[in-house]
Amino acid sequence: MKDTVDRLDPAKFCDPSVTASGEPRATVALMNPETLWFNTGTLCNIECVSCYIESSPKNDALVYLTRAEVEDFLDQLEDRGWNVREIGFTGGEPFMNPDMIGMAEAALLRGYEVLILTNAMRPMMRKTMRVGLERLTADFSDRLTLRISLDHWSAEYHDLERGPGAFEKSLEGMRWLRDADIRMTVAGRTVWGEDEAAAREGYAALYEREGFRIDAYHPGETVLFPEMDAAMDVPEITTACWGILGKSPESVMCASSRMVVKRKGAARPAVVACTLLPYDPEFELGATLEEAERPVALNHPHCAKFCVLGGASCSA
Repeated sequence: MKDTVDRLDPAKFCDPSVTASGEPRATVALMNPETLWFNTGTLCNIECVSCYIESSPKNDALVYLTRAEVEDFLDQLEDRGWNVREIGFTGGEPFMNPDMIGMAEAALLRGYEVLILTNAMRPMMRKTMRVGLERLTADFSDRLTLRISLDHWSAEYHDLERGPGAFEKSLEGMRWLRDADIRMTVAGRTVWGEDEAAAREGYAALYEREGFRIDAYHPGETVLFPEMDAAMDVPEITTACWGILGKSPESVMCASSRMVVKRKGAARPAVVACTLLPYDPEFELGATLEEAERPVALNHPHCAKFCVLGGASCSA
Protein backbone atom coordinates (compact mmCIF):
# COMPACT_ATOMS: atom_id res chain seq x y z
CA MET A 1 0.00 0.00 0.00
CA LYS A 2 2.96 2.37 -0.54
CA ASP A 3 0.95 4.41 -3.07
CA THR A 4 -1.71 5.03 -0.45
CA VAL A 5 0.86 6.35 2.00
CA ASP A 6 2.36 8.63 -0.62
CA ARG A 7 -0.92 10.17 -1.79
CA LEU A 8 -3.25 10.09 1.20
CA ASP A 9 -2.69 12.53 4.05
CA PRO A 10 -1.38 10.20 6.80
CA ALA A 11 -3.15 12.24 9.49
CA LYS A 12 -6.57 11.46 8.03
CA PHE A 13 -8.84 8.52 8.86
CA CYS A 14 -6.83 7.52 11.91
CA ASP A 15 -9.13 8.16 14.87
CA PRO A 16 -12.73 6.90 14.73
CA SER A 17 -13.83 9.70 17.05
CA VAL A 18 -12.20 12.80 15.56
CA THR A 19 -10.84 13.94 12.20
CA ALA A 20 -7.29 15.13 11.51
CA SER A 21 -8.45 18.68 12.20
CA GLY A 22 -9.85 17.70 15.59
CA GLU A 23 -13.53 17.91 14.64
CA PRO A 24 -16.00 15.22 15.73
CA ARG A 25 -16.19 12.49 13.10
CA ALA A 26 -19.59 11.63 11.66
CA THR A 27 -21.10 8.30 12.64
CA VAL A 28 -24.05 6.47 11.16
CA ALA A 29 -26.52 4.36 13.13
CA LEU A 30 -28.36 1.38 11.71
CA MET A 31 -31.66 3.21 11.27
CA ASN A 32 -33.65 1.29 8.70
CA PRO A 33 -32.21 -2.12 7.76
CA GLU A 34 -33.25 -2.91 4.21
CA THR A 35 -30.51 -5.20 2.84
CA LEU A 36 -28.43 -7.97 4.34
CA TRP A 37 -25.47 -8.83 2.14
CA PHE A 38 -23.59 -12.11 2.02
CA ASN A 39 -20.09 -12.25 0.55
CA THR A 40 -20.05 -15.68 -1.03
CA GLY A 41 -16.21 -15.77 -1.15
CA THR A 42 -13.47 -13.72 -2.79
CA LEU A 43 -12.53 -16.28 -5.45
CA CYS A 44 -13.32 -15.04 -8.96
CA ASN A 45 -12.79 -16.40 -12.46
CA ILE A 46 -11.02 -13.17 -13.50
CA GLU A 47 -8.76 -10.57 -11.90
CA CYS A 48 -9.78 -6.98 -12.60
CA VAL A 49 -7.33 -4.09 -12.65
CA SER A 50 -8.92 -2.15 -9.80
CA CYS A 51 -11.14 -4.60 -7.91
CA TYR A 52 -11.77 -2.97 -4.52
CA ILE A 53 -11.96 -6.39 -2.85
CA GLU A 54 -8.96 -7.82 -4.77
CA SER A 55 -10.91 -10.83 -6.02
CA SER A 56 -9.02 -13.24 -8.24
CA PRO A 57 -8.71 -16.96 -9.07
CA LYS A 58 -6.27 -17.20 -6.13
CA ASN A 59 -7.67 -14.90 -3.44
CA ASP A 60 -9.56 -17.00 -0.89
CA ALA A 61 -9.17 -14.56 2.00
CA LEU A 62 -12.96 -14.78 2.30
CA VAL A 63 -14.05 -18.37 1.89
CA TYR A 64 -17.30 -19.85 0.59
CA LEU A 65 -20.38 -19.44 2.74
CA THR A 66 -22.80 -22.34 2.96
CA ARG A 67 -26.57 -22.49 2.78
CA ALA A 68 -26.70 -23.49 6.45
CA GLU A 69 -24.70 -20.39 7.44
CA VAL A 70 -26.97 -18.15 5.39
CA GLU A 71 -30.04 -19.73 6.96
CA ASP A 72 -28.63 -19.04 10.43
CA PHE A 73 -28.47 -15.32 9.65
CA LEU A 74 -31.94 -15.42 8.11
CA ASP A 75 -33.13 -16.83 11.44
CA GLN A 76 -31.37 -13.96 13.20
CA LEU A 77 -33.12 -11.46 10.94
CA GLU A 78 -36.46 -12.75 12.14
CA ASP A 79 -35.33 -12.82 15.77
CA ARG A 80 -34.04 -9.23 15.63
CA GLY A 81 -37.03 -7.90 13.68
CA TRP A 82 -34.87 -6.00 11.19
CA ASN A 83 -37.65 -5.89 8.59
CA VAL A 84 -35.14 -6.40 5.75
CA ARG A 85 -36.67 -6.59 2.27
CA GLU A 86 -33.62 -7.69 0.25
CA ILE A 87 -30.88 -10.29 0.51
CA GLY A 88 -27.83 -9.50 -1.62
CA PHE A 89 -25.05 -11.85 -2.71
CA THR A 90 -21.67 -10.55 -3.84
CA GLY A 91 -18.14 -11.89 -4.20
CA GLY A 92 -15.72 -12.55 -5.73
CA GLU A 93 -17.92 -14.15 -8.31
CA PRO A 94 -20.94 -15.61 -6.47
CA PHE A 95 -21.46 -18.39 -9.00
CA MET A 96 -18.04 -19.81 -8.11
CA ASN A 97 -19.67 -20.88 -4.84
CA PRO A 98 -21.29 -24.32 -5.32
CA ASP A 99 -24.04 -23.37 -2.83
CA MET A 100 -25.10 -20.22 -4.71
CA ILE A 101 -28.43 -21.58 -5.95
CA GLY A 102 -29.21 -23.06 -2.55
CA MET A 103 -28.39 -19.84 -0.70
CA ALA A 104 -30.59 -17.82 -3.04
CA GLU A 105 -33.39 -20.36 -2.67
CA ALA A 106 -33.18 -20.16 1.13
CA ALA A 107 -33.76 -16.41 1.01
CA LEU A 108 -36.48 -16.59 -1.63
CA LEU A 109 -38.39 -19.24 0.32
CA ARG A 110 -38.67 -16.80 3.21
CA GLY A 111 -40.16 -14.10 1.02
CA TYR A 112 -37.13 -11.85 0.51
CA GLU A 113 -36.13 -10.18 -2.72
CA VAL A 114 -32.77 -11.55 -3.88
CA LEU A 115 -30.05 -9.64 -5.72
CA ILE A 116 -27.01 -11.50 -7.07
CA LEU A 117 -24.01 -9.53 -8.36
CA THR A 118 -22.24 -11.41 -11.17
CA ASN A 119 -20.04 -10.94 -14.22
CA ALA A 120 -22.34 -13.36 -16.11
CA MET A 121 -19.33 -15.29 -17.39
CA ARG A 122 -18.41 -18.98 -17.28
CA PRO A 123 -19.23 -19.69 -13.58
CA MET A 124 -22.83 -18.54 -14.12
CA MET A 125 -23.04 -20.39 -17.42
CA ARG A 126 -22.25 -23.82 -15.99
CA LYS A 127 -25.13 -26.20 -16.56
CA THR A 128 -25.89 -26.67 -12.86
CA MET A 129 -26.15 -22.93 -12.34
CA ARG A 130 -28.27 -22.35 -15.44
CA VAL A 131 -30.67 -25.12 -14.43
CA GLY A 132 -30.83 -23.70 -10.91
CA LEU A 133 -31.51 -20.17 -12.15
CA GLU A 134 -34.26 -21.40 -14.44
CA ARG A 135 -35.86 -23.24 -11.53
CA LEU A 136 -35.65 -20.23 -9.21
CA THR A 137 -37.08 -18.00 -11.93
CA ALA A 138 -39.99 -20.36 -12.49
CA ASP A 139 -40.78 -20.31 -8.76
CA PHE A 140 -39.82 -16.76 -7.75
CA SER A 141 -39.44 -14.70 -10.93
CA ASP A 142 -40.78 -11.49 -9.42
CA ARG A 143 -38.21 -11.48 -6.58
CA LEU A 144 -34.94 -12.59 -8.23
CA THR A 145 -32.59 -10.13 -9.96
CA LEU A 146 -29.07 -10.56 -11.30
CA ARG A 147 -26.98 -7.40 -11.49
CA ILE A 148 -24.36 -7.73 -14.21
CA SER A 149 -20.99 -6.02 -13.81
CA LEU A 150 -20.57 -4.25 -17.14
CA ASP A 151 -18.05 -1.53 -16.43
CA HIS A 152 -18.69 0.30 -19.69
CA TRP A 153 -21.08 0.02 -22.60
CA SER A 154 -18.14 -0.56 -24.96
CA ALA A 155 -15.81 -3.53 -25.18
CA GLU A 156 -12.84 -1.16 -25.41
CA TYR A 157 -13.15 0.25 -21.90
CA HIS A 158 -14.74 -2.75 -20.22
CA ASP A 159 -11.90 -5.00 -21.37
CA LEU A 160 -9.30 -2.51 -20.12
CA GLU A 161 -10.57 -3.32 -16.65
CA ARG A 162 -11.47 -7.01 -16.97
CA GLY A 163 -9.21 -8.38 -19.69
CA PRO A 164 -9.42 -9.05 -23.45
CA GLY A 165 -12.67 -10.69 -24.50
CA ALA A 166 -14.40 -10.17 -21.14
CA PHE A 167 -17.07 -7.88 -22.61
CA GLU A 168 -18.23 -10.43 -25.17
CA LYS A 169 -18.24 -13.24 -22.60
CA SER A 170 -20.47 -11.18 -20.30
CA LEU A 171 -22.76 -10.36 -23.22
CA GLU A 172 -23.09 -14.09 -23.96
CA GLY A 173 -24.29 -14.61 -20.41
CA MET A 174 -26.65 -11.66 -20.63
CA ARG A 175 -28.13 -13.02 -23.85
CA TRP A 176 -28.82 -16.31 -22.10
CA LEU A 177 -30.49 -14.46 -19.22
CA ARG A 178 -32.55 -12.48 -21.73
CA ASP A 179 -33.72 -15.62 -23.49
CA ALA A 180 -34.45 -17.37 -20.19
CA ASP A 181 -36.51 -14.35 -19.11
CA ILE A 182 -34.42 -13.85 -15.96
CA ARG A 183 -34.52 -10.32 -14.62
CA MET A 184 -31.23 -8.45 -14.87
CA THR A 185 -29.82 -5.00 -14.21
CA VAL A 186 -26.35 -3.55 -14.83
CA ALA A 187 -23.61 -1.99 -12.71
CA GLY A 188 -21.25 0.33 -14.59
CA ARG A 189 -18.47 2.69 -13.58
CA THR A 190 -17.76 6.36 -14.16
CA VAL A 191 -13.98 6.36 -14.32
CA TRP A 192 -13.16 7.24 -17.93
CA GLY A 193 -14.02 10.94 -17.97
CA GLU A 194 -17.42 10.35 -19.53
CA ASP A 195 -20.32 12.30 -18.09
CA GLU A 196 -23.37 10.45 -16.82
CA ALA A 197 -25.64 11.48 -19.70
CA ALA A 198 -23.22 10.12 -22.30
CA ALA A 199 -22.72 6.92 -20.35
CA ARG A 200 -26.46 6.28 -20.11
CA GLU A 201 -26.91 6.98 -23.80
CA GLY A 202 -24.21 4.42 -24.54
CA TYR A 203 -25.86 1.79 -22.36
CA ALA A 204 -29.26 2.57 -23.90
CA ALA A 205 -27.89 1.92 -27.38
CA LEU A 206 -26.35 -1.35 -26.22
CA TYR A 207 -29.58 -2.54 -24.59
CA GLU A 208 -31.61 -1.70 -27.68
CA ARG A 209 -29.17 -3.47 -29.95
CA GLU A 210 -29.17 -6.61 -27.79
CA GLY A 211 -32.85 -6.60 -26.84
CA PHE A 212 -32.08 -6.35 -23.13
CA ARG A 213 -35.06 -5.23 -21.06
CA ILE A 214 -33.04 -2.84 -18.90
CA ASP A 215 -33.71 0.87 -18.45
CA ALA A 216 -30.48 2.80 -19.05
CA TYR A 217 -31.95 5.93 -17.46
CA HIS A 218 -33.24 4.33 -14.26
CA PRO A 219 -30.56 4.60 -11.52
CA GLY A 220 -31.69 1.30 -10.00
CA GLU A 221 -31.51 -0.61 -13.27
CA THR A 222 -28.27 0.89 -14.57
CA VAL A 223 -26.20 1.74 -11.52
CA LEU A 224 -23.16 3.93 -12.22
CA PHE A 225 -20.61 3.73 -9.44
CA PRO A 226 -17.97 6.41 -8.79
CA GLU A 227 -14.30 5.53 -8.73
CA MET A 228 -13.16 3.75 -5.57
CA ASP A 229 -9.54 4.63 -4.83
CA ALA A 230 -8.54 4.36 -1.18
CA ALA A 231 -5.32 6.22 -1.99
CA MET A 232 -7.11 9.34 -3.21
CA ASP A 233 -6.99 12.30 -0.83
CA VAL A 234 -10.60 13.04 0.08
CA PRO A 235 -12.13 15.17 2.83
CA GLU A 236 -13.12 13.56 6.10
CA ILE A 237 -16.79 13.66 7.08
CA THR A 238 -17.53 15.57 10.28
CA THR A 239 -20.82 15.88 12.11
CA ALA A 240 -21.16 19.35 10.58
CA CYS A 241 -20.97 17.96 7.04
CA TRP A 242 -24.56 16.73 7.05
CA GLY A 243 -25.84 20.30 7.19
CA ILE A 244 -23.13 21.69 4.88
CA LEU A 245 -23.78 19.04 2.23
CA GLY A 246 -27.52 18.95 2.72
CA LYS A 247 -27.42 15.19 3.30
CA SER A 248 -28.80 12.87 5.94
CA PRO A 249 -27.03 9.98 7.67
CA GLU A 250 -29.99 7.87 6.55
CA SER A 251 -28.76 8.11 2.95
CA VAL A 252 -25.48 6.32 3.71
CA MET A 253 -25.28 2.59 3.04
CA CYS A 254 -24.38 1.56 6.59
CA ALA A 255 -27.65 3.08 7.82
CA SER A 256 -29.59 0.41 5.94
CA SER A 257 -27.35 -2.63 5.44
CA ARG A 258 -24.71 -4.98 6.81
CA MET A 259 -22.65 -7.75 5.20
CA VAL A 260 -21.79 -11.27 6.37
CA VAL A 261 -18.33 -12.62 5.53
CA LYS A 262 -16.35 -15.71 6.47
CA ARG A 263 -12.61 -15.26 6.81
CA LYS A 264 -10.21 -18.03 5.85
CA GLY A 265 -9.55 -20.16 8.92
CA ALA A 266 -12.40 -18.65 10.94
CA ALA A 267 -14.74 -20.96 12.80
CA ARG A 268 -17.80 -18.90 11.94
CA PRO A 269 -18.86 -15.92 9.82
CA ALA A 270 -18.63 -12.31 10.96
CA VAL A 271 -20.70 -9.21 10.24
CA VAL A 272 -19.04 -6.13 8.74
CA ALA A 273 -20.36 -2.61 8.28
CA CYS A 274 -20.79 -2.70 4.51
CA THR A 275 -19.85 -4.35 1.23
CA LEU A 276 -16.89 -2.00 0.64
CA LEU A 277 -14.77 -2.77 3.69
CA PRO A 278 -14.60 -6.54 4.22
CA TYR A 279 -10.98 -6.67 5.39
CA ASP A 280 -10.55 -3.69 7.75
CA PRO A 281 -10.86 -4.96 11.36
CA GLU A 282 -12.23 -1.58 12.44
CA PHE A 283 -15.37 -2.27 10.43
CA GLU A 284 -15.98 -5.79 11.76
CA LEU A 285 -18.93 -5.43 14.11
CA GLY A 286 -19.25 -8.89 15.64
CA ALA A 287 -20.36 -12.44 14.95
CA THR A 288 -24.11 -11.81 15.16
CA LEU A 289 -26.64 -9.32 13.86
CA GLU A 290 -27.31 -8.19 17.42
CA GLU A 291 -23.66 -7.21 17.82
CA ALA A 292 -23.73 -5.48 14.42
CA GLU A 293 -26.48 -3.05 15.43
CA ARG A 294 -23.98 -0.51 16.78
CA PRO A 295 -23.17 2.75 14.91
CA VAL A 296 -20.38 2.97 12.33
CA ALA A 297 -17.76 5.74 12.36
CA LEU A 298 -17.07 7.05 8.84
CA ASN A 299 -13.35 6.52 9.25
CA HIS A 300 -12.30 5.44 5.75
CA PRO A 301 -11.84 7.19 2.37
CA HIS A 302 -14.56 4.96 0.86
CA CYS A 303 -17.04 6.32 3.42
CA ALA A 304 -16.35 9.84 2.20
CA LYS A 305 -15.92 9.48 -1.56
CA PHE A 306 -18.20 6.58 -2.41
CA CYS A 307 -21.02 6.84 0.11
CA VAL A 308 -21.35 10.44 1.32
CA LEU A 309 -19.92 12.53 -1.51
CA GLY A 310 -20.63 9.98 -4.28
CA GLY A 311 -24.08 9.13 -2.98
CA ALA A 312 -23.66 5.51 -4.05
CA SER A 313 -25.14 2.35 -2.59
CA CYS A 314 -24.72 -1.31 -3.52
CA SER A 315 -28.33 -2.16 -2.74
CA ALA A 316 -31.08 -2.24 -5.35
